[in-house]
Amino acid sequence: DVDYINAHGTSTPANDVNETLAVKAVFGDAARDLVMGSTKSMTGHLLGAAGGVEAIITALVTRHGRIPPTINFETPDPACDLDYAHNEVRERPVRAALTNSFGFGGHNVCLAIRRWED
Repeated sequence: DVDYINAHGTSTPANDVNETLAVKAVFGDAARDLVMGSTKSMTGHLLGAAGGVEAIITALVTRHGRIPPTINFETPDPACDLDYAHNEVRERPVRAALTNSFGFGGHNVCLAIRRWED
């Protein structure tokens, strides 16, 4: 049911590869059908505020069906082989989305957000 993941996406080799592997482990073949992106590419890392801001962005994605791009995405790591919304907004219905926030010291959240249906 998940159409979009707002990845923790710090653009570091250890994080991005491991996050890709985790998504593949959880979603299996369906991982290839969803879009991942990192809004940190536009906001920078907001440290303690990152999770809150990214949750708001993800809620807006489910409402408007506009997936924000991962900007400045030029040379993908071969191990990161999913759809990362390279450099352009995607127009697509998003029924459900996840936003990942992984903090130092084990403060980790994967928040699921579903579009409101009347």
